[in-house]
Amino acid sequence: MPYDRNFPYNDLPLLPPSKAVEEDIAVLKKLVTASRALASVNASVLRLPNPTMLVNTIALQEAKSSTAIENIFTTEDELYKAVSDLIQEEKADSATKEVLRYREALWEGYAKMNHKSRIDEEVILDVFQEVKNTNAAFRSPATQTVIKRGNSEFRSGETIYTPPRGEQLLQDLMDNWTEYLGNDTDFPTDPLLKMCISHYQFEAIHPFADGNGRTGRILNQLYLVNKELLDLPVLYLSKYIIVHKEDYYYHLGSVTQRGDWKSWILFMLEAVEKTSKLTEDLIHEIIVQMEATLDHGKSKIKWYSKEVNELIFSQPYLKSKTLGELMGVSSRTTLTKYFSELIEAKILFPKKDGKEVYYVNEELVRILGD
Repeated sequence: MPYDRNFPYNDLPLLPPSKAVEEDIAVLKKLVTASRALASVNASVLRLPNPTMLVNTIALQEAKSSTAIENIFTTEDELYKAVSDLIQEEKADSATKEVLRYREALWEGYAKMNHKSRIDEEVILDVFQEVKNTNAAFRSPATQTVIKRGNSEFRSGETIYTPPRGEQLLQDLMDNWTEYLGNDTDFPTDPLLKMCISHYQFEAIHPFADGNGRTGRILNQLYLVNKELLDLPVLYLSKYIIVHKEDYYYHLGSVTQRGDWKSWILFMLEAVEKTSKLTEDLIHEIIVQMEATLDHGKSKIKWYSKEVNELIFSQPYLKSKTLGELMGVSSRTTLTKYFSELIEAKILFPKKDGKEVYYVNEELVRILGD
C-alpha cells in the first residue's frame, strides 16, 4: 500500500534498508570523499591548542543554526552576551535560551555517551530533555502529532507527514534504531552510512512531541564520536542543512514516499563532505588568528600569555571578571588597567549595554560570521 501522509506511518520499515543501498557504486564513491573530508577536519581539531575550549565556540554556531532550522531565531549579539555571563544567560530571551540549551544538550549527551560507550535510550532521552528543558519521554499515543507546512510556505497548513502512533510500536521502532546503531556484528555497515540511514529513521519515527530535529542532529554528532570518526562533536552540519533546507526535507520525504534511500544518502554524504571542508577552514582561520593575536599581544603587553589568548578566543564576548578569575585578580582597578591595555592594543573592543560592558574579540566575531 502506498504511504498516505494523512494517516500515521505505522508501516515504517525497520532498519536496515536493502543491502543494495550501501552497495550502490555512486554511494560508495561519495562515501570515500566524505570520509576523507571528515578525517581531515578531525586532524585539524587535534591541532587546536585547547580543542574543548574552541569546540564550544563552534558548537555555539551549530546550536544557532540548528535552532534556526526549527524557525527559532536569535541574534549573535544576544547569544554572545548570554554566553559571556551566567546572569545575562538567565535574562536571555526565549530564543537565545533555546540555542544555549542545544549546546548544553550536545555536551550532556557527549559526556553520557562517553560514560556508557554507546548511544542508548537513556542518552537519547537526556539529549531531548536538555534540548526541550522537560522531563517528558517518548510521546504518548494520545498525542496527535502531525507535521504541517508552515504559515509562510506555499500551501500552508497542508499535512506533510504523520509519524507512527502507538506506545509499543514507538518503543519497538526505537529499540530497532538503537540496536542498528550499536550492533556492528549483525549490522556491519560503514558508520558514516549508518549515520545517514539512522538520521532519516529517527526523523521518521519522530519519537517526541517536539524537538526531534534538534535531538536527531545532536545524535548524528555523538554517533560519529562514538565510532571514532571524530574526537569531538564539531561537525557543523546544521549550517549546510539550513542553506539547503528545501532539499533536506524533499529527500527525507522521498525515502518515505518512494523508498529513495540513494538520493537521501548522497545528499547527507555531500552535507558531511562540504561541512567538513567548511569546518576545517573555520578551524584553520581561528588557529591562524590566535597565533597572530598571541604574537601581537606579547609584543604590546608584558603580562599577555598563551592562557589569556586562549581565553579571549574561547568566546566572542568577554566580561572582566572572567579574565580576573583566570589571572587570580579581583581588584577592579587592576582589571580596568588590564582591559585598557587590551583595548589600546586593539585586541578587544568595549561594547556597552546599559550598565554592562562587554569586551569583544572582533576578529573572532568576523570569522564566525563568515
